[in-house]
Amino acid sequence: MPLQPLNTTAGGHNPSLLSPSEYDADAISIRSDQDTDSDDDERQLRARNSRELRAHDRLVLMEEEELDQLVTETRRKQERQRRGSGLPIPNPLRLLTRRLSDASPSRSRSPSVQPGESVEDLGMEKRRARRQRRKIKRDRLLDNAQHGEDGELMYEMEEGGMKDGSSTGESSDRDDSDEVDRKHLLHITESKLKRKHNCRRWLLLYAIIAVAFAILALLAWKLSLERKSSRHSQKLVSNGTTMFAPTTIIISLDGFRADFLDRGLTPRLNALVKEGVSPLYMLPSFPSVTFPNHYTIATGLYPESHGIVGNSFWDPAFGEDFSYTEASLSMDPKWWGGEPFWVTAQKQGLKTAIHMWPGSEAHILNMDPTYLDKYNGKEMLHRKVGRIFEWLDMPDADRPQVIAAYVPNVDSDGHRYGPNSTEIRFTIQKVDKMLDSMFKGLEDRNLTEIVNVIVVSDHGMATTDISRVVQLEDIVDLNRIAHTEGWPLIGLRPKNDDDLLDIHQSIVEKTKGNPNLEVYLRDVDMPERYRFSRNERIAPLWIVPKAGWAVVKMDEMNVKESQAKSDVYRPRGLHGYDHLHPLMRAIFIARGPAFPHQPNSKVEVFQNIEVYNMLCDSVGITPTLNNGTLRLPLKPIGLHDDASTSKLDPPSDAVETHSMPSPPTSEPTIAILVNPISTTSGLEAPTPTITVGVDQPEAQPQPTQPPSKGDDSSSDGDESSAVDKVESSVKDFWDWFTGKVNKWWDKVTGHSDGESEVDEDGASPE
Repeated sequence: MPLQPLNTTAGGHNPSLLSPSEYDADAISIRSDQDTDSDDDERQLRARNSRELRAHDRLVLMEEEELDQLVTETRRKQERQRRGSGLPIPNPLRLLTRRLSDASPSRSRSPSVQPGESVEDLGMEKRRARRQRRKIKRDRLLDNAQHGEDGELMYEMEEGGMKDGSSTGESSDRDDSDEVDRKHLLHITESKLKRKHNCRRWLLLYAIIAVAFAILALLAWKLSLERKSSRHSQKLVSNGTTMFAPTTIIISLDGFRADFLDRGLTPRLNALVKEGVSPLYMLPSFPSVTFPNHYTIATGLYPESHGIVGNSFWDPAFGEDFSYTEASLSMDPKWWGGEPFWVTAQKQGLKTAIHMWPGSEAHILNMDPTYLDKYNGKEMLHRKVGRIFEWLDMPDADRPQVIAAYVPNVDSDGHRYGPNSTEIRFTIQKVDKMLDSMFKGLEDRNLTEIVNVIVVSDHGMATTDISRVVQLEDIVDLNRIAHTEGWPLIGLRPKNDDDLLDIHQSIVEKTKGNPNLEVYLRDVDMPERYRFSRNERIAPLWIVPKAGWAVVKMDEMNVKESQAKSDVYRPRGLHGYDHLHPLMRAIFIARGPAFPHQPNSKVEVFQNIEVYNMLCDSVGITPTLNNGTLRLPLKPIGLHDDASTSKLDPPSDAVETHSMPSPPTSEPTIAILVNPISTTSGLEAPTPTITVGVDQPEAQPQPTQPPSKGDDSSSDGDESSAVDKVESSVKDFWDWFTGKVNKWWDKVTGHSDGESEVDEDGASPE
C-alpha cells in the first residue's frame, strides 16, 4: 500500500508535540469531550453531597490519566520514526497472518481492516469507542451519586433516623462525610489490630494446648516405657502355662529368733538355707520392736529416719500419741515417713499384694497396694498360704509382682508362753509346715525357678522373770514427767525442759546399784550404734534395760508384792532391747532367680536396712534413697556348715564380742552362761536355761524362787547337786503340765491355734 506523507510545517519540520491542535487527533477529541463549564455550573445548582463530588473527581482524574497515557504513547511513536528511515516497518508475524487469512477462502476478512478504509477512519472508530466507554462509566458513577443532600438525608432517616445534632440544611456527621470516613478507617484499623491481637492470643492458647498435650503424651510414653521396662527388665519366663514377670514373695515371721533354726523344729526353713543364700543371722534395728523394724525392712531407713521410733511414742509437733494398738490413729499417713517397697513398686508400674504387713493400711504417700489384706490376728496359717496362691494364679495382667505376708504367730506365743516354752515349739513347727505347703505349691506350679522367696523376721525374743522387773516409781518422780514412751525401754519427757538434767542425774544415782539398767540422754550420750537420736519423736531421756529385764509402772504391777508372792510376770517373753544382743537376732533367707548364688551360700551378717534394696533389685525396680548399701547379687563368703549354725547360743563360759558389721563399732563383751539340765525318764528334754543381759555374771541378783522352765536365769548353787537337778526336773514337769492345761483352755475359749489378736498381757502382737 502507498506510504502516507508525514505532516510537516511550511518549513518542512514536524510540528511541536505540545501543540494541542496538531500533535494528535485523539487529543482534540479528548479535549472536546471534556465537561464544559456550563456542565459544572449545572451540577453546582443542585445540592451535591460528598459522594457525587467524589464521583465527579474520579471522572476528571480518569480523563486526565487517559490523556497522559495517549500523549506518552504518541511521543514514543514519533521518537521511533525519527530514529528510523521514516518508513513504518510492518510486523512480519502480522503480515504472515494477514497473508494466511487472505489465502483462506473459508475465512472472512478482519472487520478492523476493510478494503478502501483509511487509517483516519480507523482512528475515528477507536475514539468513538473510547468515548462510549467513558460515558458509560461516568453515567454509572453519577447514577450512584445522583441523590442530593435531601436524598442522603432521606437515606439517613430510613436507615434509623437522623443523627444527634443534624438537621435539614445543616452539616451533620453523616456516613459519607470525611470525618465519618476517618472514623470508619480508624475503626477498620482498630478492628484489624484487634483481630490480629485475638489471632495472636488464640495462637498462643493453641500453642500452650499443643505443648501441654505434647508433654502429656511424652509423660504417657515415658510411663509406658517405665512400666514396660520395669515389667520386662528381666526376661519373661513361662512355667508351662503362662508367662511370669520377675516376682518376689517376702514373708515376715514376727519374733522368730535366729537360734530357732537350731532346735530341730524347722526342716523346711533349714532346707531353704541349703537351697539359697543367707547370713548366720540378721541384725534388727533399735529399738527391736515390731512396728519400727517392719517399716525399716519396708523402707531401708533407720527408725530415726522414717519416724516410727517405737510401737508407741509422743509427737511434739502433732501434740499426739502414736499407739500401734489404735489403728484409727496409727494408720494416719502423717506418721509414716520414707517410701515403703509397695509404693516404690506401684510408682514404677508394678502391681503389689500386701497381707497384713504393719503400716500397709496407712495410705502412705497417697498410694495403696493393688491388693491389701488388713490385719486379722485370728487368721489361720493355711489361709495365708491360700491367699498367696490366689494372687499368683491371677491372669498375667492382674498378677502382682511383689507379694508380702506377715505371720504374727511366733511373736504372739513368744509373749504368751516365752521363747523357750513347749508351746512356742509347737508354734514354730506349725509355721514351718505353713512354709512347706507354700513351697510345695510353688513346685506344683513349676515356679521354683521363677518366683523369688525371701523369709525374714523383725527381731528375736528374751525370757522375762519377776526377779528381773524394776518399779519405775522407785527411780523416777513421775510428778515431774509429762509423757512416758516405749516398752520395755522407757522414754521420759519432763513437764519442764529445765528439769531434764536434774531428773537424769536423779535416775543415775538411783540405778547405780543395778547394772542392768542404762540411762541415756538423747542429745548427749545415746550410743551411736543405736542410730536413735536424730528425731524429735525420740524422748530426751531414756532408761534402757538389759535383755530379759523390764521396767513397769505401779498401775501395771506392784513389783515388791509380786516378788514376795512369787507371781509370774507377764508377758513371759519380751524384746525391744539392744539390737546387737544375741537374743534379738533375726533371720534372712532368700532363694530364686534374683539370687544366683551357689546353694547353701553364706554372706556376712548385715542389718535389716539392707532388705529394701534387695527386694527392689529382685523385681527390677529402682529403689529410692535409703540407708542401705547392699545390692544384688550378694557376695558370699563361703558355705554354711553344721559348726557355724550351732554357734548362735554360745556354750558355757564362752565369751563373744558382738559388733555391727557396718559401720564398725566397739561393743561391750556380753557373757552368756548355759546350765545344762538332765532329763527325767518320760519327759521331754527342756531347752538349756541362759543368763542374759549381764556384762558381769557375778553381779546378777539371785532369784527369789526356783527358776521356771524356759527361764533365762541360772542358779549360782552347786551345778552338780542332785537336789538341784531333781527340783529343776520337778519344776520343769509342773510347768510343762500347766502349759498343756493352758493350751487346752485356749482351745476351749477359741484360741486353738495360738493366733489370737491380743496377747496374754492385753496388747496386740509386737
